[in-house]
This record gives sequence, structure tokens and C-alpha cells, in this order.
Amino acid sequence: MLLQRSRARAAARARHAGEHTVNWADGRLPVSEGGGLLRKAFPEHWSFLLGEIALYSFVVLLLTGVWLTLFFKPSMTEVVYDGSYEPLLGMSMSEAYRSTLDISFDVRGGLLIRQVHHWSSLVFLSAIGVHLLRIFFTGAFRRPREVNWLIGVTLFVLALTEGFAGYSLPDDLLSGTGLRIAQGIMLSLPVVGTYISMFVFGGEYPGHDIVPRLYSVHILLLPALLVALVTAHLILVFYLKHTHWAGRGRTERNAVGKPMFPQFMTNSTGLFFMVFGLLTVLAAVAEINPIWTYGPYRPDVVSTGSQPDWYVGFLEGSLRLMPPFETAVAGHTVMWNVLVPAVLLPGALFAVLYAYPFFERWVTGDHEENHLCDRPRDRPVRTGLGVAAIVFYGVLLLAGGNDILAHTFHVSLNLLTWIFRVALVLTPPLAFVVTKRVCLALQERDRERLTEGEETGEVHQTLAGGYAESHAPLDPEERHVLRAHRQPEPLTPSAKEGDAPHVGRLRATLSEWYYGDRVEAGEPEPERAPERTPAKAAERDAYSGEPER
Repeated sequence: MLLQRSRARAAARARHAGEHTVNWADGRLPVSEGGGLLRKAFPEHWSFLLGEIALYSFVVLLLTGVWLTLFFKPSMTEVVYDGSYEPLLGMSMSEAYRSTLDISFDVRGGLLIRQVHHWSSLVFLSAIGVHLLRIFFTGAFRRPREVNWLIGVTLFVLALTEGFAGYSLPDDLLSGTGLRIAQGIMLSLPVVGTYISMFVFGGEYPGHDIVPRLYSVHILLLPALLVALVTAHLILVFYLKHTHWAGRGRTERNAVGKPMFPQFMTNSTGLFFMVFGLLTVLAAVAEINPIWTYGPYRPDVVSTGSQPDWYVGFLEGSLRLMPPFETAVAGHTVMWNVLVPAVLLPGALFAVLYAYPFFERWVTGDHEENHLCDRPRDRPVRTGLGVAAIVFYGVLLLAGGNDILAHTFHVSLNLLTWIFRVALVLTPPLAFVVTKRVCLALQERDRERLTEGEETGEVHQTLAGGYAESHAPLDPEERHVLRAHRQPEPLTPSAKEGDAPHVGRLRATLSEWYYGDRVEAGEPEPERAPERTPAKAAERDAYSGEPER
């Protein structure tokens, strides 16, 4: 009895202390408001993990980057190497290159951390790219998420710049060649190119200021911008709720998935450790950026077969495919063979990415809030444009290694260059046409399944003596998914208020191009509220989430 009473008194004191602590914190912090946040619904589909992979690889980047700053010396002061890597003993090099060698060979665990950092950067950029593709193909950039799309594209641009800055810091022969190309791109800018180059490099190339300046940008400016934009991106995700795939109980007015606590937090924590572990395994078994084999950078030396990291490979390819073309205007030479592929082309590509959500909204006239993901087959033109862009990028990426491909497959470099030039013009439109036809064929197949049912593989003889295949009714869940998306009607050629007549006709023409070819699957089935038992009625509906704003 005494033991039970003491336990009861201890439990009462613990409850009182807990209530006091919560009340104290709630008076100073938004504790009570956080209860609803912990029940936020997160979708369960695997494609929604791509953004988390990008986030967690960024966390690994920050952790390993902080460690590397303790040993790296961002100086271009010339020193003589006397470290433990014997092939470079007695060679003159910059202090930046020397400190990178020391990290790799003389600091315990340094090479592993360096390689984890490099692999993390590649995974970070890859995950952002694939995540943007998922958002594009599913239409998750539409209202009310246009601002988050702009933030995502800006994150991708900043990540590209951050990757190139970090890649250039070791001052090895390969990264120095990349900086030399970057300086040539700056010089291609009419009138101001020389001044920009002198400002960036602190004088004539290569100067002594570029590595310290890149170091400050790499560890301070760009990481701060990335952290700020990632934070803003996550805040908007929480505020606007996630999109979700069509299904029974999923509408444009709710968010369905796992509650944030404890299911999502548990799964997400496990994903973080999986990403960290896989990056560590990659760093341990797959060598990347072995700067000791390249040697220190010398302005009079260029390494044969040098290739940048994949995320700037398309720039390398565009420079190699552009024919030599220069013009002189008012005493200034305009190098079109550098300006067009390295400045105008990437500028146009990212301008299209920024503008696309607003362009599609103008063309389609869709001003409603959209919270259900599109199946790519249901938007054949958008899907075709996305595939064409991927093919365009892939051709440029392959062209960036045309010398390696020519050497490996024993073909003429000039012939291969012309093949890539022709492919750059012809394959994107071909990819668009093929993708659009495949999407329409898949829509037709879905309509057949709705009207006839699922094929069972069983064949029976008819009364007329022929043979027919039997069909089974579709599963109600799948039937609902196939009928969930309504195909919008093309806009009529009437101008909007304030638009010129020719603008209205252009808008109607583009709208017809977007939605003219389609296969109707029938009217969507009405949503029915699921019946609840009394026990579940009192329970917080964590899996259906809060209503959308």
C-alpha cells in the first residue's frame, strides 16, 4: 500500500510539473498552436520523397562543408609541396591545392569527408532536378503554388552556382580549366565583358583573388541564400498543403496522407539516415574528383579529355556544338560562338522555366486552385514539352563528351559533332510528337478499360461460333482514379477584356493546341463521404488532413 501511494504521489507530481511546464512555455511560445501542425497530412506516394532526398543531401553538404572549412586554406600563394603524396613532391602549387592534398592524404578521414561532400552535391542537384520534373509533369506548379515553383527553380540555379564554386576551389588542373572557360564566357559579353572579368578575377587572369572570393561565396553567401529559400519553400509547403494523387476520399479540398507525428517523422528520420549512409558508402567505394592525378593548375596547360560535373555538362556541349561565328560591331568583336551557347541559351532555358506556370494558366484559362496531381498522360502537350526538353538537355550533355565518345568508339570527332548538331534540332520535336501520341494512346486504353472492364485472359466461344475475351469490372478505386480528371475545354477565340483581338485569337489557338487532341473518359464520379463508426468520429482525422485554404 505504501509503495502504491508513493507511486501515485510521484505520478501526480510529474503531471503537475508537466502541466506547469507546458503552461509556462505556452505563455511564451506558440506551443498550443503547434498541435495542429503535428497532425499535418503528408502524402505516401514515393515521388514525394524526392524533395526530402534533396533536403537531406543538403544537410549532409552543410555538415561536411563545415568540417572541410577547418582544414582548407583559400589562398593562391605559391608553395612547394612536401607532403605524403610522393609523385608531387617538390612541385610548385597554390596553397589551396596543397591544403586539399593534405585533407586527402594527411588528415584522418579527410578523403572520406571530401568525397561525401562531393557526392552529396551531385545527389543534391540531381534530386532538385528530378523533383522539379515531378512537379512539372504532375502540374503541381499551378495555383496556388506558383511562388513555390519560382523558389524551386531559383534553388536549382543557386545550387548550380554553388556546385561550380566548390568544384573550382581546389585549384587543380581540371577545375582551373573550368575557370578558364568561365572567363571566356565573361569576355564574350559585349562591351562589359572585359570589366566583369577584371572584377571577378581581381586583375588579369588568373590573378590571385579568385579562390578567396569563390571561397567566401561558397561558404557564406550562397549557403545563406539556399538556407533562406529552403526555409521559405518548406513554410509554403506547410501553409499550402501537399498535392496528392486522385483516389477515393481525395478531393481538391483536402490533404490525405500520414500525420506528421509520429508516422511521417519516423519515416523521414529513417530516410535521412539512409541518405547519409548511402552517400558514405558511395564515398568509400567510388572515387570521385581525384585532384592528385590532375596536378596543380597552370595557365599554359589544359588537360586532355577534361569533363565537368554533369550539371554543367550541357554548357560544355552547347559550346562544342556551336559553329565558329564572330562579328565586329563599332570596333567590338561579338563572339556569337560563345555568347549564344553559354549566355543566351541557358538564360532562355531558365526564363522558360520561370514563366511556364503563368504561360500555361494564360493559355488554358485555368484560374482555379488545383490540389490533385495530374497524371502525365492526361496532359499530353505538357508531357510532350517536358520530354522534348529532357531530350534537348540529353543531347547537349552527350555532346559535352564528344571527344571521349569519339575516342572510345573509334569514330570521327567531326562526324560525331555534326550528328549531335542534327540531333539537337530534330530529336526534341520528334520526342514531343511520339510522347503526345503515347499519352493519347494510354488515354484511349483507359477509356476502353472503363467501358469494357479489365481483360481476364479467358477466351470463350460465342453463340455465333466466334471467340471473345471475357472482361471483369474494374476495382472501384481504380475506376475512380481513371474518372477523376476532367479534360478542360479549349478556349473560344474571344478576346479577354483589355486584350487585342489578335491576342485573343493567339490564346485560343494555343488553347486548342493544348486540349484539342484528347480522349474523354466520362464524367467523374461524385464523392461520397465515408461512413464512420462512433469510435472514429471522435478521433482526429489525421489521414484526411485539414481542409485546403
